[in-house]
Amino acid sequence: MAWVGVPVALVLIMIVFVDTFEAMILPRRVAHDFRLARLYFQTAWKLWVAVAGRLPTGRRRTAFLSIFGPLSLFGLLFVWAMVLIVGFALLHWSLGTNLSLPRDTDDRFTTYLYFSGTTFFTLGFGDVVATGSWGRTLSVAEAGIGFGFLAVVISYLPILYQGFSRREIIISLLDARAGSPPSAGELLRRIGEARALASMGGLLSEWEHWAAELLESHLSYAVLRFYRCQHDNQSWVSTLTTILDTSALLIAAVDSPIDHQARLTFAMARHAAVDLAMVSQTPPLPLAVDRLAEAERNRLWTSLREAGLVVREETAGARALTELRALYEPFVNALAQYYHFTLPALIPEKPPVDNWQTSAWTSRSPGLGGLPTASAEEDHFD
Repeated sequence: MAWVGVPVALVLIMIVFVDTFEAMILPRRVAHDFRLARLYFQTAWKLWVAVAGRLPTGRRRTAFLSIFGPLSLFGLLFVWAMVLIVGFALLHWSLGTNLSLPRDTDDRFTTYLYFSGTTFFTLGFGDVVATGSWGRTLSVAEAGIGFGFLAVVISYLPILYQGFSRREIIISLLDARAGSPPSAGELLRRIGEARALASMGGLLSEWEHWAAELLESHLSYAVLRFYRCQHDNQSWVSTLTTILDTSALLIAAVDSPIDHQARLTFAMARHAAVDLAMVSQTPPLPLAVDRLAEAERNRLWTSLREAGLVVREETAGARALTELRALYEPFVNALAQYYHFTLPALIPEKPPVDNWQTSAWTSRSPGLGGLPTASAEEDHFD
């Protein structure tokens, strides 16, 4: 009857092999239904969110949610290692591997589990060793797999954090351009007041590349979707939404020479939103409250005109904007609800305070003219 454990052990080992390959090495989306990593993240995230829901709303809850990304990565590595150890222990036990044991130790399954663990992590204690040819062969194979597993993990972490750092660059650059949290209306207002609409072409091109890299990195490395930004009022979902909002406004409401690039950026950002919602298994979710009610729409149009932008007739422009928003809002809303982010407004209720203007050590700087002088900084730190 012990032979029944052989196919079970082989299935466990193959599940981890395939899952590790797909999660760390295969640079494309995996279409089949069952994946250990996907099941792990879905289950762990639900439990984590349930615990977070018991914390008071605010920084404590946000800080708790921010821990999940890095911690879940180590949890996944632990799960993979444990399944492999159990799989090899079951294989040794099923095959009846002869072991050289210390006195007062029997060959129960727990002993095989201990032997498998010390072999996988190449501890080399030598108190329990395989004596048969098959046992020695399996031991060498398991030790090699454990060594290779460690090498893959070490090479995986730098790539993961490089992807995270590249993602954060555009998010940080939006701070002074679109406010904190960012909004398309605020970005276009500042661009209009600076008479810099022509510079939007280069910015839209950068956003197009950022959206493409976001899609590639977050498809290849699922754990990155759970990594949160340095500031509580920023997120990759809100940045992606702001890019879509801005592109949609430039297409539907603003007369500008960068309409073609706006359409390219919109297409790439919408592609990212749809595919990331699909792999996150979050179906499109209509908004419970319109992000641009009539009063906000009137205020948005007025703000753009006062900033010096040439704005199309409000009724026609609003209709075109509504059609474009319908193409992406259900997807970004589903992502925001699942990952517990907040969607940005199209126009802020009041002038935002940018993150660069605030500090735990100093009061808010009113603007570029309010930056402290060198002597003032020296006096402060002295």
